[in-house]
Amino acid sequence: MTIWNFGSINADTFYRVPHILAAGETLAAREVFTGLGGKGANQSAAAAKAGGEVHHLGAVGRDGLWARDRLREFGVHTGRIRIVDEPTGHAIVMTADDGENAIVIYPGANATGSGAWLQDALGDARPGDLLLMQNETALQPQAARLGAAKGLRVIYSAAPFDAAAVAAVLEHLSLLLLNAVEARQLADSMNCALTDLPVPEIVVTRGAEGARWIGAGGRTLDIPAPRVEAADTSGAGDTFAGYLAASLDAAMPVEAALERAVWASALKVQRPGTADAIPTLDEVLAFSRRDSK
Repeated sequence: MTIWNFGSINADTFYRVPHILAAGETLAAREVFTGLGGKGANQSAAAAKAGGEVHHLGAVGRDGLWARDRLREFGVHTGRIRIVDEPTGHAIVMTADDGENAIVIYPGANATGSGAWLQDALGDARPGDLLLMQNETALQPQAARLGAAKGLRVIYSAAPFDAAAVAAVLEHLSLLLLNAVEARQLADSMNCALTDLPVPEIVVTRGAEGARWIGAGGRTLDIPAPRVEAADTSGAGDTFAGYLAASLDAAMPVEAALERAVWASALKVQRPGTADAIPTLDEVLAFSRRDSK
């Protein structure tokens, strides 16, 4: 089948720092570099590297043609990426020595678009295809509603987290993907347990503890993560999301799809960067075989 990823495209500038800055603090970075990022672009790159047939729906400014071309190099179809008269979205990423990060995002071109364009961009989508989304673009409720109406499997990666944004798409989702903090925030904001949400499947990523799948009737499945030394956690959740989407789209059983996504994320956190640092499927398979010996 086909993955249609409606998502952000950013230029990520990374600063390597001893620790995450506190309010009012000035700190000298030891290293700086710029690469492709944005949750949408990261997840498209991950899904394509995992073997998926991926079409990216999004936008860049004229300063971001290199980002579109980089996605194409990863094997992503880029014919539905618009060139607009807005700056390309960008992010400032501070990465500390302990692997943690802090990020500031400017939406730019990601905040543009229209319902007519969205209808046209998804014109070739067919029932059984997969629509992947994140909270870094405009038109999310329209996209989720359109995807569900066309019979697509709609997966929403609820980051950056906003409870109202989740609520606006919830009824159209096939699978909701959150991290552990987001899961607690969503349950608190909706005053109910995750198992009571009107979503067929929920996946909660839990960092070094792996991931949990929640299905119909509150059934759960826990997948542990391998122990690794994290160098940079940025992009780990996007790696998981892209690998999970590609694995499910390839009709892998849920447990096997989750395992592959967990292993891919564990390999990613050992590398600095975002889209460029996401491992290929061959690398993930080799890593899992080596670590299991």
